Amino acid sequence: MNLKSQNIDSSLLKSIIEGCLRKERKYQFKLYEKYYGKMMGVCYRYANDRDEADDLVQQGFIKLFKNLHRYEFKGSFDGWIRRIFVNTAIDHIRRKKNKPLLLGEDAHLDAFNRDKEHDPFDKVEELDPKLVIDAIAKLTPAYKAVFNLYVIEDYAHKEIAEMLGISVGTSKSNLSKSKQNLRKYLKEAYNKTYE
Repeated sequence: MNLKSQNIDSSLLKSIIEGCLRKERKYQFKLYEKYYGKMMGVCYRYANDRDEADDLVQQGFIKLFKNLHRYEFKGSFDGWIRRIFVNTAIDHIRRKKNKPLLLGEDAHLDAFNRDKEHDPFDKVEELDPKLVIDAIAKLTPAYKAVFNLYVIEDYAHKEIAEMLGISVGTSKSNLSKSKQNLRKYLKEAYNKTYE
């Protein structure tokens, strides 16, 4: 059964999870096949390249299978599994000790002059998704982590600060700087595309 191409109902998901809990390989493979693509997308947003994202996905699945007994069939399984993979990526960032890349609370953020006529954020519906993904990939690991956690994962600055071991002010500064950098990267890409 190809689980990638179809929606999975809750009773089928429950039977797959129960099979995984019995350590049956065919069910583990079904769960892996179902969630690999989604979780690669999550990990790739935090990684520097495809190889690093692959490593994060593998680590995430190891954690998933070790902790699957903790899922109580309450709430969204997709949300539960996503949290495991985000935490795996954050743990990886902490281990790499990227703190020198983090801005301090008192960091001065240069004013960013927006050219309204050529500002890609004003025409976001016209942006190629690949340009956006490429722009996010250019961010430093620290900026990328804060941007993803705040904008995509919807964490509050206090939660991000606790996860990354930084201050709330640093989280806010990193988010602001990541947006400035994204604006710059997208403007450059937009101008190259439409010159």
